[in-house]
Amino acid sequence: MAITAQQVNELRTRTGAGLMDCKGALVETNGDMDAAAELLRKKGAATRDKKAGREASEGIIHSYIHAGGKIGVLVELNCESDFVARNEEFTVLARDIAMHIAAANPRWVKREEVPADAVAKEKEIILAQIAAQHEAAVAAALEAGRPAPQPKPAMAIEKIVEGKVASFYADNCLLEQPFVKNPDQKINDLLTAFISKLGENTIVSRFTRYQIGA
Repeated sequence: MAITAQQVNELRTRTGAGLMDCKGALVETNGDMDAAAELLRKKGAATRDKKAGREASEGIIHSYIHAGGKIGVLVELNCESDFVARNEEFTVLARDIAMHIAAANPRWVKREEVPADAVAKEKEIILAQIAAQHEAAVAAALEAGRPAPQPKPAMAIEKIVEGKVASFYADNCLLEQPFVKNPDQKINDLLTAFISKLGENTIVSRFTRYQIGA
């Protein structure tokens, strides 16, 4: 089928991939936008994984001030060469990530940085919520003269905890958050698209977010 410029631009906006990559993905998937986006993510992830072991010792520290001086962000974005570090697209990427941090307020870069005690505390809260929901359901059933519901099976509770912990990571880890300028794209996808385009390992090493009164 014929692929239109509008389709290519829509996919590019959604994924951040290059024009030719977007067109190729749409051709390969017969114009299926969702399938093309998934194909680009897989190809980009494969490229990213190949470059992940390469040293990223160059880069920039970018500063961003938001909300009339009430919020400030410093972010260190690394790449492999000074040539890419001085590229305007690299600066734009750093600015976009810093702006996202200001708006979304992540606590860590990636889930591997989350302290074990923070995860344990989150699981404790989730289990307490499940127990409270069951107690409320029992009380409501007894008040209505119905048989009290049975507690959820251990396997079901495990699945609920697993899903809520995944949501906790998505809320608090920068790489797993939806990009504020394009919610269809996670920050990790944004980096993957950049790596695929410029061919260098690119990572967010660290960031600091300041907020007046926080």
